[in-house]
Amino acid sequence: MPSGFRNSSFSQNDRKGLIVNKSELIEAMAQEADISKGAAAKALDGMVNAITEALKKGDTVTLVGFGSFYVGERAERQGRNPKTGEPLTIAAAKTPKFRAGKSLKDAL
Repeated sequence: MPSGFRNSSFSQNDRKGLIVNKSELIEAMAQEADISKGAAAKALDGMVNAITEALKKGDTVTLVGFGSFYVGERAERQGRNPKTGEPLTIAAAKTPKFRAGKSLKDAL
């Protein structure tokens, strides 16, 4: 666990434990890499944008040991309007997915 996370005051959520928000992640990245928070923010934004653009093209992004980001397909299905109970068709959709790599799984 990066040292930036050890003494941080993360948001607490009873069901999920600790929640790391973007600013806390940037702070931890800056401490771990010994760079400014501005540089860490720019690096994080760049990574998120690069992954997003790759997924838009239908590509898979693999970070060896960490995991893979890919596009999943959700088939069209039948649902119901919760207010009226009326049946409706929920359209097929593409969704972003993440599959954890072995090193990440082993770390947990």
